[in-house]
Amino acid sequence: MPIEIKELHIKINVDEKAAAPSPAASVDEAQIMRAVSESVEQSVNVQQRKKER
Repeated sequence: MPIEIKELHIKINVDEKAAAPSPAASVDEAQIMRAVSESVEQSVNVQQRKKER
């Protein structure tokens, strides 16, 4: 049974003093970006379904 996301809350803490990312971090960034884009797509779908009602 698929999981349906009805509400999405994202909280981010930014540290400006962070060191430059290592080359291995770019792979993690790609996975993070993919996950974020999927989450955004699902939240847009939820909003569209709300408008249809």
